[in-house]
Amino acid sequence: MQHFMYGYKTIFILLLAAGSIQCKPSKKAISDSTAFPGEIVHFVPYKSNPVFAGTGAGTWDSQIRERGYILREDSIYHLWYTGYENGKDKVKYLGYASSPDGFTWTRHKDNPIYSLDWVEDIFVMKEDDTYYMFAEGRDDIAHLLTSADRIHWTEQGPLDIRKVDGVPIPKGAYGTPTVWKENGTWYLFYERGDLGIWLAVSKDLKQWTNVQDDPVIKMGPELYDRFAVAMNQVIKYKGKYYGYYHASAYEDWREWSTCVAVSDDLIHWIKYEKNPIIGDDTSSGIVVNDGKRFRMYTMHPDVRVFFPANDSLP
Repeated sequence: MQHFMYGYKTIFILLLAAGSIQCKPSKKAISDSTAFPGEIVHFVPYKSNPVFAGTGAGTWDSQIRERGYILREDSIYHLWYTGYENGKDKVKYLGYASSPDGFTWTRHKDNPIYSLDWVEDIFVMKEDDTYYMFAEGRDDIAHLLTSADRIHWTEQGPLDIRKVDGVPIPKGAYGTPTVWKENGTWYLFYERGDLGIWLAVSKDLKQWTNVQDDPVIKMGPELYDRFAVAMNQVIKYKGKYYGYYHASAYEDWREWSTCVAVSDDLIHWIKYEKNPIIGDDTSSGIVVNDGKRFRMYTMHPDVRVFFPANDSLP
């Protein structure tokens, strides 16, 4: 995702007007506590936010951007993030930091850990002994990297996404890749110019096929996500799927928020009536189970922690 992609937005609006992209009406948003339990939608900020940020100095990661990702394994928090310097055409590199508590972070001594090419909007999951990183590359093209140790990554190339009929999706940006795996099937959520969230599936990670050629989550009709949507993470909780996504209420994307939707099948989604769950340009949120409850970590424009509102803070 890039925050200023007016060219792609114009193209998609023209396609929508021409009928080339069909968007089904959204189901009505709901706020039922059964569908949206408070412990995964009502959060309050940690008193010492932010917990991680760019250095602010003349380093490769003087600033960080968009979606970083956190995995908690063996009581250690692992953070992958995108660092960059101000300036036109500056490459976005991959950094890594770790923490014993999710509050105090130590940057890896060999950062950036991957500098062969552009890496941003990161999603990481572990399957067996392999870590899979789905990320955006140059020109907002989604690609895959793999690692056996979290630090050393091997490029596997851009994701091959096909329409329902097997024809490659139209050329152009496709990014903010978010993955879920269940019963041997990989589910890939991706956006195109942040103008909708599409879903494709794969059995082998080599080729992905859309489940439908229109978005499974589209913009609006409410104001908070009227101009942009992109998935950050999907979790399964109490038998339902929850998709945390970031959104913008502004045509120039000057401000972002963190929102949530619920689904029974990963295809049909209902947005939370009380979205956004976190606003004020605090977005790219994901939840991390700390062993007691879910914490919400937002990644833009720095890393902040939020705790369930009905829980006691540390």
